[in-house]
Amino acid sequence: MLSETQRRLLLRLAEFGVEVETAWDVPRSLSLPGLAEHLGLVRSAIHTPLKEMEASGLISTRSAHVIGGGSRRRTVVHLTDAGRERAEALATEEIPPKSQSLAVGPLPNSIQIRGREDELESLLTKLLAGENVQLTGLPGIGKTSLARSVAELLMARGFRIRWATCDSDSDAFVIGSMWLGRDSPRDPSAIASAASGNKTALILDEVQELHPRHLTGVKSLLSSCAETSTGVLVAVRAPTPFGTLEGYEEFRVDGLETSDAIELLSDTIETETAEQVAEALGGHPLALHLWSPEEDVPERGQAVQEFVQSTVLRRLSEEGLGTLDELSLSPLPLSVEELFVADGVAELDESAVLRWMERVVEPHHLIRNVRRATVEEETARGLHARAAEVWSAREGSRARRIEAHHRLKSGEEIDTEWLAEKVASISRKDSAAAAVLIENAIDVSDDEGLRLTAIDLAFERGDSEVASSHLESVADSPQKLMRKARLARLQGDMVEAEKLEQSALESLSPAEAVRAKIASLVRAHDDRLPGQPTRVDLSAIEAVDLSRLPETDRASANLAIDLLRHAVAIESGSVETLANVRSSLVAQMGEEHPRLALIDLRARISSKAEGSLEAAREYIDSAEDQIERTRAIHAALEVTSPSHPDWLVSAHANAISVELRPEVPSHRRVLAQRWYWRGVLEQNMRLSHWREAISRFKSAECPAAASELLLRLTRSL
Repeated sequence: MLSETQRRLLLRLAEFGVEVETAWDVPRSLSLPGLAEHLGLVRSAIHTPLKEMEASGLISTRSAHVIGGGSRRRTVVHLTDAGRERAEALATEEIPPKSQSLAVGPLPNSIQIRGREDELESLLTKLLAGENVQLTGLPGIGKTSLARSVAELLMARGFRIRWATCDSDSDAFVIGSMWLGRDSPRDPSAIASAASGNKTALILDEVQELHPRHLTGVKSLLSSCAETSTGVLVAVRAPTPFGTLEGYEEFRVDGLETSDAIELLSDTIETETAEQVAEALGGHPLALHLWSPEEDVPERGQAVQEFVQSTVLRRLSEEGLGTLDELSLSPLPLSVEELFVADGVAELDESAVLRWMERVVEPHHLIRNVRRATVEEETARGLHARAAEVWSAREGSRARRIEAHHRLKSGEEIDTEWLAEKVASISRKDSAAAAVLIENAIDVSDDEGLRLTAIDLAFERGDSEVASSHLESVADSPQKLMRKARLARLQGDMVEAEKLEQSALESLSPAEAVRAKIASLVRAHDDRLPGQPTRVDLSAIEAVDLSRLPETDRASANLAIDLLRHAVAIESGSVETLANVRSSLVAQMGEEHPRLALIDLRARISSKAEGSLEAAREYIDSAEDQIERTRAIHAALEVTSPSHPDWLVSAHANAISVELRPEVPSHRRVLAQRWYWRGVLEQNMRLSHWREAISRFKSAECPAAASELLLRLTRSL
C-alpha cells in the first residue's frame, strides 16, 4: 500500500518522459531537492518513501549532471516500467491536471502546500469576486507558495493568470512585460487597461524587492489595476514598502499550526520531537525546511533570523559560504554558469537555502538578508571588489550593470565619467536597471555630472518627479534652464517652458543657442497628431542664423534646417520652395541617398499624386532602414484615413517589433506616433494604446499632441 507521499512522488515522476533516464543533463525537478520542494516537504521526509519505492522496484536512482545545479553529479530519480504502470493507474484516480496554457509570465513551479486550506479558500473567494488583496507576512512564511496555489485553483476555473516577480531592477514596464509580453506599453494606466479582462487575475510577487526609484511607478500601476474589474494579488514581505495601498485589502499569513507544521517533517521523527521543533520555530515553513534531524531542537521562542544565523549558516562549509556570499551580494539572481564560486551550489541546494527560478538562482531572501547582516563591512567590500573584477571581463549590458553595482559597493573611488558612460549604455537595453544604478551612484557620490545623467535618463523615461527632484540639487546654468524648460514641457506647461527656454537661449553661447533653436523648431513641428497642421512657418526657419555656428557644425545644421524646411513646405504646398530645398538636399546628400527616396515619397503622398500609394507600398516593401520604413508607413496611414488598405495595416503590424531608441528625441516621437496608430487600427485596445501614446507624446516633449489625444480619447469613451 503506497503512502500519500509515495503516491505524489509517482505522479510527479510520471510527468517526465523515458528519454531523461539516459540523458546526460537531467532537470533539477528529478533531483532529491527538486522532488522535496515540489511536494512541499523537507528533504529528509522523502528519503524513507524513496528507499521503500526503490526496494519495491517502482523507481531507480542514478548519479547525473543536474541542469543548473553546478558541476558536481547528483542523485536523480526515475520511474521503472513497473513504476510507470503504477503511476498510470493512479492518474486515472486523480483530478485532471490544470491547464498551464492559461498562465502568462514567470509562473513558479507548483508546490503542494499544507495547512493553508482556510487561507486558500478565502483568497480564492476574494479574487473570484474581483477584489484586490495585499498578501503580507514574514520572509519565508509561504506567500509565494500560497499565491501559486491560488493561481492553480483559478486556472482550474478557466482564469487567465498574469504573473510577475519583482527584483531590484523591476519597474512598471518590466512588470507589464511579464504580464503582457514584449509588446507591453510603458504607462501604468495603459498596462492596467491591457492586462485586465474577463476571468483574468493579476499576481505580483516579491514586491519588497523593488528599488525605491521605482516604487512610485509601480504603486501607480497597482492603483490603476485596482480600478479595473480584474482581481489583483500582491505578495509582499511585511512591512510593505507602499504603506497603505488604496483599493487593496491586507491579508496577513502567519506560521502554520503545529498539527500542520509537523506534516512537513519526516515521519521518522518522533511526534514529540516534531511538535517541539514546530513550536520552537513558530510553524515557519522555511525554517522547518532548514532544520535538520541531526541537529538539536531549537530554543523555544528563538527568532527565525537567529536560528538561521546560529544554526543554518554555522553548519555550511567554506565552499557553501563562498557561494552564498556571492549570491547574497549580487544585485540580481544569477545562473550557476555565471558564478565564479560555484562549488557550494549543491550543498546550498541540499540545505534548502536556494530559491530557483528557471535557470537563475538566489538565496531565500530571509537567508540572504541574515547573511548580508553578518558579513563585516570590510570583508563585504573586498568581496564586491573581487566580483567587480570578474564581471569586468565579461561582455554585455547585464555584465556592466552587475560590475557597476559591485564597484559602487566596493568602497573604491568612483570614476564618474566611466559610470555615466556605462549607465547610458545599459539604458539602451534596460532603462529601469540604469535608473537604479544612477540613483545608487548618487547615494555614494553626489557628483553633479551624475545628477545630470540621472535627470536626462528621467526625461527619457518620462519620470518628471525624479527629474524635478534632481534639478533642485544642480547649480544654476543655462543648461539647467534648458532642462527646466524640458521639465515644463513634460508637465504640459508650455508657457513656462517657452519662458525658460528663451531665458536659456540668451545665456547660451551663440553656437549652443543656434543648436537649441533648431531643436526647438523640429520639436514644435512634430508636436501634433496626424492630420493636424504644423505650428512652424517658413519664416521662423529662415530666421535661424547658421553663421553663428563653427564651420565644422554648419553642414549638419544646414541639413537639419533643409529637412525641416522641406517638411513644412509640403504642408504649405509651395512647389517652388519644395524644388529649391530638394536641390539643396541633393547637393548635400547625393541623388542616390536612401533618405532622399523617403523625402520624395512623402511629398508625393501628401499631394495624393496618381500612383503615390503604389509607390509607398513599393518603398515600404523594399526599405532596408526600419526607422525610415516606419515613417513611410505612418505617412501612408495619414493620407489613407479613415479607410486603410489591408496591406498597409499588415505592414504597420509587422513594424511594431522594430526597436527604437528612447534616448534619441526623433525616435521618441516615432514611438508616440506608433502607439497612436495602433489605437486607430486596433479599436478593441484603443484605451490602452492611446493612454500609452499620450504618455509617449509627453516624454517626447509634445504636450500639444498629448492634450489633443487625451481629448479624443475622452470623447471616444
